Amino acid sequence: MQISAAVVKEVGAPFTLAEVDLAAPAADEVLVKIAGVGICHTDIAVKEGHLPFVFPGVLGHEGSGTVVAVGSDVTAVAAGDRVAISFHSCGGCPTCTRDQPAYCHNFLEYNFGGTRSDGTTGLTAAEGALGANFFGQSSFATHALAHERNVVKLPPGAPVELVGPLGCGIQTGAGAVFNSLDVQPGSTVVIAGGGAVGLSAAMAAVVREAGLIVVIEPHQRRRELALEVGATHVIDPNGGPLADQIREIAPAGADYAIDTTAVTPVVEQLLASLGICGKLGLIGVPADPAAVFSVGLFQTPLLGLTIRGIIEGDADPKTFIPYLVDLHSQGRFPFDKLITTMPMSEINEAIAAQHRGEVIKVVLTP
Repeated sequence: MQISAAVVKEVGAPFTLAEVDLAAPAADEVLVKIAGVGICHTDIAVKEGHLPFVFPGVLGHEGSGTVVAVGSDVTAVAAGDRVAISFHSCGGCPTCTRDQPAYCHNFLEYNFGGTRSDGTTGLTAAEGALGANFFGQSSFATHALAHERNVVKLPPGAPVELVGPLGCGIQTGAGAVFNSLDVQPGSTVVIAGGGAVGLSAAMAAVVREAGLIVVIEPHQRRRELALEVGATHVIDPNGGPLADQIREIAPAGADYAIDTTAVTPVVEQLLASLGICGKLGLIGVPADPAAVFSVGLFQTPLLGLTIRGIIEGDADPKTFIPYLVDLHSQGRFPFDKLITTMPMSEINEAIAAQHRGEVIKVVLTP
């Protein structure tokens, strides 16, 4: 079938809307008519060449919409079901069988490989095959081929056009609090970065009844929004050393720190701000894959500190996305406050607005 998609022709090139051909769903695939798709930092990182993919190609990995058709082996969803689409995983490796699909042994192949398992892409333009199957969806388009493993059926009443970011960015921030770090009531949580991931972590910390929730963010409007969604304190990183500012709020140090920036000096300041038995969660994707930070070999064991990487909030989307949707329906996880909708035709303008800090999370509508 012919669809419209935002194509990236080469590394660093802008998105260009084009008419392309989408194949019929294979046996394990699900054809989804996209209602909305979030723009995630990972899309931009891939577009700029910081992460691997096949170009020309179609990105987009926070899609949601309505099932149009399913492959012959699909039983979990049917035509007419409304779904969110998340990351893909193999289902058979040791971590997948332990319900840890975010750490699938085949994660790079299934999410960044650019092809289906048979080597085809399912997307074709006039000049030939396009890189596709990005995070098992390539949803910067009017329609996308997803897989039975990475579609999540939505409950009645869920805002289908807005829930796509629950499949990655929002899931990652919230999951860091709920799953990865298991934030406890009354604790101190420090979050570096007031974007969608960081503010999702802040909202999750509210649900977990953290005592102090501190968001570090240079943009004033984002600091204001952090307070609106439940942060108890905000910090302007330009106001002095972060560890000093944090300890003015929490003299004993933070119990949990979450970094969404991947900026070395920020990470090192977060580490210095931890109290005894504090935990640091690393979420951010650095522009330079070789980026490093210093860890004190005396301080870390002496204080019993924990440092851990976090992918997709350690979530199993099949259960975690419905949990977040339920919290939203109760008014306890207002992720819609983070979202601005824009038409797909304005995708390049939307990316620029996110970069300038004018919006938090853009959801594109076809």
